[in-house]
Amino acid sequence: MTAADLTSELVERVDEHDEIVGVVSRSEAIRQGWPHRIATVVCRDPAGRTLVHRRPDHAARFPGGFNWLLGGAVEVGESYEEAAARELAEELGVRVFPRFVLKFPCAGAISPYWLGLHEVVVTGPVEPDPEEIAWHDWLTDLELAELVRHEAFVPDAREAFRRYLAEPRP
Repeated sequence: MTAADLTSELVERVDEHDEIVGVVSRSEAIRQGWPHRIATVVCRDPAGRTLVHRRPDHAARFPGGFNWLLGGAVEVGESYEEAAARELAEELGVRVFPRFVLKFPCAGAISPYWLGLHEVVVTGPVEPDPEEIAWHDWLTDLELAELVRHEAFVPDAREAFRRYLAEPRP
């Protein structure tokens, strides 16, 4: 995503209860510190490994950072689930509707937002968008837990990881 995209991308500004209070550009929400919505997806393979990726060095946010979440801003009128499915298709070429896991307010390293976390089991090939993903691999839970402690791991993703581990699984 380019700087111009951030200027024109519209998001719903939300309050401390995740209720919509208006529509603003994402760049304005970030600049003003107004909460908005972000949808993310955890991808697991049938063996239970988790997809981890490294962001490109030219990325506007967290260049070269490692992350276990795919995702982005929820667009105006879009649900968290719809945004998660859209982001999964855009970033990984996977077309499936992810399962909602949890939602929480995140202080954010860049600005505050509500993070909706989803998960999906990916059974077929993935086609990462090189503008979003420079490298990827499937890691075991132990390998992922070790990587989360690495200084290059995206800070907001650490909090999501901690909350995800605490969430009961079906």
